[in-house]
Amino acid sequence: MPIDRDQVEHIAALARIALTDAEKEAFARQLSDILDQFEVLQTLDTAGVEPTAHVAGLDTVLRDDEPADSLDAEDTLLNAPRRRGDLFQVRAVLDE
Repeated sequence: MPIDRDQVEHIAALARIALTDAEKEAFARQLSDILDQFEVLQTLDTAGVEPTAHVAGLDTVLRDDEPADSLDAEDTLLNAPRRRGDLFQVRAVLDE
């Protein structure tokens, strides 16, 4: 399934990354190759194969939640690149 340059530019815009012309061409080829491999996988007969969430048979790799005291605001904000009072300050990501 070929991906063209316009689609790569659209994906880059959604991800908010800048790409050079050479990178756009390279990503178009690479993404097309990846999608071609998925088309090959879709041709496989998976009838009788049970769905699985994890191939290693692990039930869960998450720890149990245990209540603990929270960090105080000052300790939490020690390494914040920008802050406003007791809050993290971040760039706006949504236009109003």
